[in-house]
Amino acid sequence: MTQNLAVEVLRDPSHGFTGVPPQWDGTPTAPADGPPAELRVKLYRSGLDELKALATLQGAQEAGAGARPWHQATLAVSPEELLDRADRLRAIWRDQVVHHQNTDTVTATGTDSGYGQRVGAYLLSEAVDLTELSALTDPLVARLADEGFDLLHVLLDGPDYALGRFREFLMSTLNGERPLRISFESEWQLPWPMLAVDPARCASPWEAFLGHRHQVEQADTGYPWDHAPLGRRQLATTSLNKDTALDHVGRAHEVHKLLEERSLLTVRTQGSELLDALSRSVLHEDVMYFWCHGHFVSTGASSQCLTIRLSDTENIDGPVVQRKRRSYAYSAQARFKPFVLLNACHSAQAAAPGRLKHLGQELIALGADGVLAPQIEIPQVFATEYAHAFLDRYLSGRHTVGEIGQWLVRHFARDFHNPLALAYSLNCGINNRLDLAS
Repeated sequence: MTQNLAVEVLRDPSHGFTGVPPQWDGTPTAPADGPPAELRVKLYRSGLDELKALATLQGAQEAGAGARPWHQATLAVSPEELLDRADRLRAIWRDQVVHHQNTDTVTATGTDSGYGQRVGAYLLSEAVDLTELSALTDPLVARLADEGFDLLHVLLDGPDYALGRFREFLMSTLNGERPLRISFESEWQLPWPMLAVDPARCASPWEAFLGHRHQVEQADTGYPWDHAPLGRRQLATTSLNKDTALDHVGRAHEVHKLLEERSLLTVRTQGSELLDALSRSVLHEDVMYFWCHGHFVSTGASSQCLTIRLSDTENIDGPVVQRKRRSYAYSAQARFKPFVLLNACHSAQAAAPGRLKHLGQELIALGADGVLAPQIEIPQVFATEYAHAFLDRYLSGRHTVGEIGQWLVRHFARDFHNPLALAYSLNCGINNRLDLAS
């Protein structure tokens, strides 16, 4: 006997086949007041000189036919060209921002510089607030955004069909309206915040940079391990590892005072003191702040290693730190989990695969929760302003590192017309928040 089944239509996205269902365009669909969706991108070697890429968007629903949880393709660019292009982008930022010189007696506004404007001065490095030089910085930022977009284009360019689909997914996702948390997993560390989407599609060139649009980190591919717990504490434990010659630069004294008032602070001025602390199995520090110079030293005919110095002549680099903590790696009886603000020039740069790890890379390998550092030479006055703003928010315990990093980029762009916050890169720790209940 034939029966009529009762049917209730719960969802009808095509409105009775009279319209096209909404198509996913790469924009996260998480609620505006919820956590941002997470984009994970992985670059890895396949064969001798071939790069493959994987990407997935988590925390957002992909609707429509043919949706894929993972997107993958073989890149057309070689690792060597990618690293050369990254070095070129850093050099452009160094030359056009940090080393931008005043070559005549006319200011960016077209008037006689008169008092206070020295011929040969590094105009964009001598102050944090560049609002009065916006006629100079705004066109410069537009050029930097074009260069950042060019590097992203080189990364994703190629005629392969699968690469074209991968490029379509990634670019539409990066161009989305809502901020993402983006983790790039790769042996090859690029200056990700300086990369940009197409500036022509943005309301202003500032908004094209990945570091302005999203929270961005270079993720670690290693396995985490359990560290010795510290127990609940009333105050964070911090250290200030500094070169005393920089004590009177910018807001350096205020940074010292901030750490002194809001944490249990240890101050180190000698490299031997730092190495002695690193030699102990348990390092009771939530935050390690470095305020010193960073420079490269030659380690062979064609290789260099990044090293820092405090107030003495002791060179602190990745290999010496690794040697001091070699016996504690992966031990549950040891602890080394600070978040590190490495405020020294070039200290976010990573060594190429197969080379000696730079200091920031080694700190991550030894267990640090994250390292935030500049990709290029950074003006000292700006570095103190950045450190004060970051530490003030981080020590409150209310914000993640990813949230603070993006806020700082937007803050310096909006309030000071200064792009240098984009020069700071985060190696791990995008979701890290100060936790005193370890």
